[in-house]
Amino acid sequence: DVYPVVFLDALVLKIRDGGSVQRRACYLALAIGMDGERDVLGMWFQANEGAKFWMQVLTDLKQRGVQDILIACVDGLKGFPEAIEAVFPQTTIQTCIVHLIRHSLKYVPRRQYEQVVKDLRPIYTAIDADAALLALEEFEEKWGGQLPVIGQAWRSAWEHVTPFMAFEPEVRRVIYTTNAIEALNRQLRKAVKTKGHFPSDDAARKLIYLAIQNAAPQWTRTRAWTKALLAFKIHFGDRLPN
Repeated sequence: DVYPVVFLDALVLKIRDGGSVQRRACYLALAIGMDGERDVLGMWFQANEGAKFWMQVLTDLKQRGVQDILIACVDGLKGFPEAIEAVFPQTTIQTCIVHLIRHSLKYVPRRQYEQVVKDLRPIYTAIDADAALLALEEFEEKWGGQLPVIGQAWRSAWEHVTPFMAFEPEVRRVIYTTNAIEALNRQLRKAVKTKGHFPSDDAARKLIYLAIQNAAPQWTRTRAWTKALLAFKIHFGDRLPN
Protein backbone atom coordinates (compact mmCIF):
# COMPACT_ATOMS: atom_id res chain seq x y z
CA ASP A 1 0.00 0.00 0.00
CA VAL A 2 2.76 2.44 0.99
CA TYR A 3 6.31 2.72 -0.32
CA PRO A 4 8.71 4.99 1.61
CA VAL A 5 10.89 5.60 -1.48
CA VAL A 6 10.34 4.98 -5.19
CA PHE A 7 13.03 5.62 -7.83
CA LEU A 8 11.82 6.32 -11.38
CA ASP A 9 14.17 6.10 -14.36
CA ALA A 10 14.32 4.97 -17.99
CA LEU A 11 16.77 2.76 -19.88
CA VAL A 12 17.10 3.24 -23.65
CA LEU A 13 17.13 0.09 -25.82
CA LYS A 14 17.27 -0.60 -29.57
CA ILE A 15 14.27 -2.58 -30.82
CA ARG A 16 13.33 -3.57 -34.37
CA ASP A 17 10.03 -2.12 -35.53
CA GLY A 18 9.00 -3.14 -39.03
CA GLY A 19 11.97 -2.65 -41.32
CA SER A 20 14.06 -0.40 -39.07
CA VAL A 21 15.66 -0.37 -35.62
CA GLN A 22 14.16 2.21 -33.24
CA ARG A 23 15.32 3.53 -29.87
CA ARG A 24 12.78 2.78 -27.14
CA ALA A 25 12.69 3.83 -23.51
CA CYS A 26 12.17 1.06 -20.97
CA TYR A 27 10.62 2.77 -17.94
CA LEU A 28 11.51 1.24 -14.58
CA ALA A 29 9.97 1.82 -11.15
CA LEU A 30 12.20 0.61 -8.32
CA ALA A 31 10.76 0.81 -4.80
CA ILE A 32 12.11 0.41 -1.28
CA GLY A 33 9.47 -1.38 0.79
CA MET A 34 8.82 -1.13 4.52
CA ASP A 35 11.37 -3.89 5.15
CA GLY A 36 14.15 -2.00 3.32
CA GLU A 37 14.21 -4.45 0.42
CA ARG A 38 14.27 -3.01 -3.10
CA ASP A 39 11.90 -4.37 -5.67
CA VAL A 40 11.12 -3.58 -9.30
CA LEU A 41 7.42 -2.70 -9.49
CA GLY A 42 7.25 -2.83 -13.26
CA MET A 43 8.69 -1.99 -16.66
CA TRP A 44 6.97 -0.19 -19.50
CA PHE A 45 8.08 0.45 -23.10
CA GLN A 46 7.63 3.71 -24.98
CA ALA A 47 9.26 5.47 -27.95
CA ASN A 48 11.06 7.97 -25.69
CA GLU A 49 11.15 9.23 -22.14
CA GLY A 50 8.54 11.87 -21.33
CA ALA A 51 6.63 13.22 -18.33
CA LYS A 52 3.27 12.44 -19.95
CA PHE A 53 4.03 8.74 -20.14
CA TRP A 54 5.43 8.73 -16.59
CA MET A 55 1.98 9.90 -15.49
CA GLN A 56 0.49 6.77 -17.11
CA VAL A 57 3.07 4.64 -15.25
CA LEU A 58 2.16 6.23 -11.91
CA THR A 59 -1.56 5.83 -12.63
CA ASP A 60 -0.93 2.16 -13.38
CA LEU A 61 0.82 1.73 -10.00
CA LYS A 62 -2.09 3.43 -8.25
CA GLN A 63 -4.64 1.18 -9.97
CA ARG A 64 -2.58 -1.83 -8.85
CA GLY A 65 -2.96 -0.80 -5.21
CA VAL A 66 -0.20 1.69 -4.32
CA GLN A 67 -1.94 4.24 -2.09
CA ASP A 68 0.99 6.45 -1.12
CA ILE A 69 4.63 7.13 -1.99
CA LEU A 70 6.50 9.21 0.60
CA ILE A 71 9.48 10.22 -1.58
CA ALA A 72 9.88 9.89 -5.35
CA CYS A 73 13.48 10.19 -6.53
CA VAL A 74 13.69 11.27 -10.17
CA ASP A 75 16.02 12.78 -12.76
CA GLY A 76 15.59 16.34 -13.98
CA LEU A 77 13.09 15.58 -16.77
CA LYS A 78 10.85 18.58 -17.45
CA GLY A 79 7.28 18.12 -16.20
CA PHE A 80 8.17 15.07 -14.09
CA PRO A 81 7.27 16.65 -10.70
CA GLU A 82 3.89 17.81 -12.05
CA ALA A 83 3.19 14.29 -13.39
CA ILE A 84 3.87 12.78 -9.95
CA GLU A 85 1.83 15.41 -8.11
CA ALA A 86 -1.14 14.78 -10.39
CA VAL A 87 -1.33 11.13 -9.26
CA PHE A 88 0.24 11.23 -5.78
CA PRO A 89 -0.29 14.82 -4.55
CA GLN A 90 1.31 14.27 -1.11
CA THR A 91 4.54 12.76 -2.46
CA THR A 92 7.80 14.62 -1.77
CA ILE A 93 9.79 14.90 -5.00
CA GLN A 94 13.57 14.67 -4.79
CA THR A 95 15.69 15.52 -7.81
CA CYS A 96 18.59 13.12 -8.25
CA ILE A 97 21.67 15.08 -7.20
CA VAL A 98 23.93 12.85 -9.33
CA HIS A 99 21.91 13.71 -12.46
CA LEU A 100 22.08 17.42 -11.59
CA ILE A 101 25.85 17.31 -11.06
CA ARG A 102 26.33 15.49 -14.37
CA HIS A 103 24.13 18.04 -16.12
CA SER A 104 26.22 20.86 -14.57
CA LEU A 105 29.54 19.33 -15.59
CA LYS A 106 28.54 19.09 -19.26
CA TYR A 107 29.42 22.78 -19.59
CA VAL A 108 32.79 22.69 -17.77
CA PRO A 109 36.14 22.78 -19.66
CA ARG A 110 38.39 19.85 -18.75
CA ARG A 111 41.02 22.01 -17.03
CA GLN A 112 38.41 23.37 -14.58
CA TYR A 113 36.50 20.11 -14.08
CA GLU A 114 38.00 18.98 -10.77
CA GLN A 115 37.71 22.42 -9.18
CA VAL A 116 34.05 22.79 -10.18
CA VAL A 117 33.27 19.31 -8.76
CA LYS A 118 34.96 20.35 -5.50
CA ASP A 119 33.09 23.68 -5.36
CA LEU A 120 29.69 22.06 -6.01
CA ARG A 121 30.12 19.65 -3.10
CA PRO A 122 29.36 22.17 -0.27
CA ILE A 123 25.93 22.78 -1.85
CA TYR A 124 24.57 19.23 -1.62
CA THR A 125 26.44 18.28 1.57
CA ALA A 126 25.24 21.37 3.47
CA ILE A 127 23.73 20.89 6.92
CA ASP A 128 20.37 22.32 5.83
CA ALA A 129 18.64 24.15 2.97
CA ASP A 130 19.69 27.63 4.19
CA ALA A 131 23.35 26.62 4.32
CA ALA A 132 22.98 25.02 0.87
CA LEU A 133 21.64 28.29 -0.55
CA LEU A 134 24.62 30.19 0.89
CA ALA A 135 26.95 27.62 -0.68
CA LEU A 136 25.18 28.06 -4.02
CA GLU A 137 25.58 31.85 -3.79
CA GLU A 138 29.30 31.40 -3.06
CA PHE A 139 29.58 29.07 -6.07
CA GLU A 140 27.85 31.65 -8.29
CA GLU A 141 30.17 34.41 -7.03
CA LYS A 142 33.16 32.35 -8.12
CA TRP A 143 31.85 30.73 -11.31
CA GLY A 144 28.78 32.76 -12.30
CA GLY A 145 30.70 34.89 -14.79
CA GLN A 146 32.28 31.94 -16.62
CA LEU A 147 29.61 29.27 -16.13
CA PRO A 148 26.26 30.99 -15.42
CA VAL A 149 24.29 28.01 -16.75
CA ILE A 150 25.27 25.86 -13.70
CA GLY A 151 23.83 28.24 -11.13
CA GLN A 152 20.69 28.63 -13.25
CA ALA A 153 20.23 24.83 -13.42
CA TRP A 154 20.48 24.45 -9.63
CA ARG A 155 18.17 27.40 -8.95
CA SER A 156 15.49 26.22 -11.38
CA ALA A 157 15.49 22.78 -9.68
CA TRP A 158 15.96 24.15 -6.13
CA GLU A 159 12.49 23.28 -4.80
CA HIS A 160 13.19 19.60 -5.54
CA VAL A 161 16.92 19.69 -4.67
CA THR A 162 16.50 20.42 -0.95
CA PRO A 163 13.88 17.97 0.48
CA PHE A 164 16.51 15.38 1.47
CA MET A 165 18.27 18.04 3.60
CA ALA A 166 15.56 17.58 6.24
CA PHE A 167 17.32 14.31 7.13
CA GLU A 168 20.72 13.44 8.60
CA PRO A 169 23.54 12.24 6.31
CA GLU A 170 22.99 8.47 6.71
CA VAL A 171 19.35 8.85 5.71
CA ARG A 172 20.17 11.24 2.87
CA ARG A 173 22.23 8.54 1.19
CA VAL A 174 19.12 6.38 0.92
CA ILE A 175 17.14 9.02 -0.99
CA TYR A 176 19.19 11.80 -2.55
CA THR A 177 20.36 9.95 -5.63
CA THR A 178 18.95 7.50 -8.13
CA ASN A 179 22.18 5.52 -7.75
CA ALA A 180 20.07 2.60 -6.52
CA ILE A 181 18.28 2.32 -9.85
CA GLU A 182 21.48 3.14 -11.75
CA ALA A 183 23.17 0.17 -10.04
CA LEU A 184 20.35 -1.97 -11.43
CA ASN A 185 20.66 -0.31 -14.84
CA ARG A 186 24.37 -1.20 -14.93
CA GLN A 187 23.45 -4.86 -14.44
CA LEU A 188 20.82 -4.59 -17.17
CA ARG A 189 23.22 -2.90 -19.60
CA LYS A 190 25.68 -5.77 -19.12
CA ALA A 191 22.90 -8.14 -20.21
CA VAL A 192 21.82 -6.09 -23.24
CA LYS A 193 25.17 -4.80 -24.56
CA THR A 194 25.91 -8.06 -26.38
CA LYS A 195 22.67 -7.61 -28.33
CA GLY A 196 22.86 -5.15 -31.20
CA HIS A 197 19.09 -4.79 -31.00
CA PHE A 198 16.01 -6.79 -30.01
CA PRO A 199 13.54 -8.25 -32.53
CA SER A 200 10.55 -7.04 -30.46
CA ASP A 201 9.45 -5.36 -27.21
CA ASP A 202 8.55 -8.79 -25.87
CA ALA A 203 12.07 -10.16 -26.47
CA ALA A 204 13.56 -7.15 -24.64
CA ARG A 205 11.09 -7.54 -21.77
CA LYS A 206 12.00 -11.22 -21.28
CA LEU A 207 15.75 -10.58 -21.24
CA ILE A 208 15.42 -7.63 -18.84
CA TYR A 209 13.19 -9.70 -16.55
CA LEU A 210 15.83 -12.45 -16.42
CA ALA A 211 18.62 -9.91 -15.87
CA ILE A 212 16.67 -8.42 -12.93
CA GLN A 213 16.31 -11.89 -11.40
CA ASN A 214 20.02 -12.64 -11.84
CA ALA A 215 21.15 -9.24 -10.51
CA ALA A 216 18.84 -9.33 -7.47
CA PRO A 217 21.27 -9.90 -4.56
CA GLN A 218 23.54 -7.04 -5.69
CA TRP A 219 20.99 -4.23 -5.62
CA THR A 220 18.12 -5.32 -3.35
CA ARG A 221 19.60 -4.39 0.03
CA THR A 222 19.37 -0.87 1.47
CA ARG A 223 22.08 0.22 3.91
CA ALA A 224 21.17 2.04 7.17
CA TRP A 225 17.50 1.24 6.59
CA THR A 226 16.41 0.99 10.27
CA LYS A 227 17.69 4.51 10.91
CA ALA A 228 16.06 5.79 7.73
CA LEU A 229 12.70 4.21 8.62
CA LEU A 230 12.73 5.87 12.06
CA ALA A 231 13.52 9.24 10.47
CA PHE A 232 10.68 8.77 7.96
CA LYS A 233 8.28 7.91 10.80
CA ILE A 234 9.19 11.13 12.61
CA HIS A 235 9.03 13.20 9.42
CA PHE A 236 5.91 11.75 7.76
CA GLY A 237 3.97 10.62 10.86
CA ASP A 238 0.78 8.65 10.24
CA ARG A 239 1.41 8.31 6.50
CA LEU A 240 3.92 5.58 7.39
CA PRO A 241 2.10 2.45 8.62
CA ASN A 242 3.13 0.92 11.96
